[in-house]
Amino acid sequence: MIQRRLLALTVTLLVTPAAATAQSGGIAGSYRAAADSLIGAATGDSAAYDRIARLVDKFGHRQAGSPSLEAAIDWILAEMKTDGLQNVRGEPVKVTHWVRGEESAVLVRPRRDTLSLLGLGGSVATPKGGITAPVLVVSSFDELERRKADARGKIVLFDTPFTTYGETRQIRTSGPSVAARAGAVACLIRSVASFSIRSPHTGRTAYDSTAPKIPAAALSVEDAMMLRRMQERGEPVVLTLRMGARLLPPAHSRNVVAELVGRERPDEVVVLGGHIDSWDVGQGAMDDAGGSVAAWEAVRLMHALGLRPRRTVRVVLWTNEENGIDGGKAYRDRHLAELGRHVMAMESDGGVFQPRGFSFAGSDSAASLVRQAASLLQPVGATRLEHVRQSPEADIGPLVEEGVPGIGLDVDGSRYFWYHHSDGDTLDKLDPAEVARCVAAMAVMAYVIADMPGRLPR
Repeated sequence: MIQRRLLALTVTLLVTPAAATAQSGGIAGSYRAAADSLIGAATGDSAAYDRIARLVDKFGHRQAGSPSLEAAIDWILAEMKTDGLQNVRGEPVKVTHWVRGEESAVLVRPRRDTLSLLGLGGSVATPKGGITAPVLVVSSFDELERRKADARGKIVLFDTPFTTYGETRQIRTSGPSVAARAGAVACLIRSVASFSIRSPHTGRTAYDSTAPKIPAAALSVEDAMMLRRMQERGEPVVLTLRMGARLLPPAHSRNVVAELVGRERPDEVVVLGGHIDSWDVGQGAMDDAGGSVAAWEAVRLMHALGLRPRRTVRVVLWTNEENGIDGGKAYRDRHLAELGRHVMAMESDGGVFQPRGFSFAGSDSAASLVRQAASLLQPVGATRLEHVRQSPEADIGPLVEEGVPGIGLDVDGSRYFWYHHSDGDTLDKLDPAEVARCVAAMAVMAYVIADMPGRLPR
């Protein structure tokens, strides 16, 4: 249900955007009416959730290089034009085109069993007949270093328990090259997941140019733990691994861009968005159709409510975040000459669960203003602000590195890594009310930063 009952809400906006420039009451006093109207509109129905459902049910996963991604982008562009957004366009991006192919892992000894496996993004294939080899299970890079003599000719499995994503994913990213330098013929990892129902989780790996490229895949948490138990009992563990992965020439894709042009300073820009691509498993509903639609809906609501801020608000749905951040880098390069006029960049890529606030990368003085803007979000419980040193999200990272203040939507992530990069990332994991609160948080923050008389100081 995209059409909204906005008449009553629009009436409250007779306190016009121009009136919200008064500084006597500070940000909270000046923007309370606009914020309350955006919050009311966002939480008044399930429009954002319904649009996520249409997107993921119609197109499924949206891996870079796939027809489903490009068909989804075509649909989004048409919908944005129907919404009345301005300067709707797809900006060309060359993207990494990796194809999974057929893959399997079969336990040969001490008994025969089929294991739950997903190849890691960017992995090379096994030889045509697969690889059959003994398995060496280790828990860390340090343990592999100590047992390097045992690794040659084997499939190395990193059975590394989940701590934090930032820490544990280093095994996924660097593990294959570390294992190859120890003489391994293939690398498996315990899925980077905080909970599992024998569901493997994929993700990108990165080969070091100083090491051979060996096949790399993730096993389910349960299977990795089982192989460790077998090894600890002294049982010989042998696997047959087959992977048909291919890296094709770069494919053509697009960043989706649409705007609400500023009424006074249209050349100054506030960017908000998510990434429209996903891995080739599940629906990519949580990661990151939800964040993409939340940002899109935030800008649509401003337009529908007649809230036109001083500066341009630009929604960007970046392509191929998952396998190379190609969209984020391409956006930076395409708009490099304009980045001095980019006031802020915001992204939602943590799942559209209950919002708690924001993570902010920028100056102390800018953080103070963002904190005041966040105070307007008490009705949806999103008032927290964490001041961080590095970009809070991947796609805006290239902009933050160029000095643009960056904001990430902070949500309750307690369930995020249950489903992340797995077949479990489907629409039912999202709650319509939580999605609506995320829309409200992004809309209020973007509007206030875009409308303040002064820019966020760098």
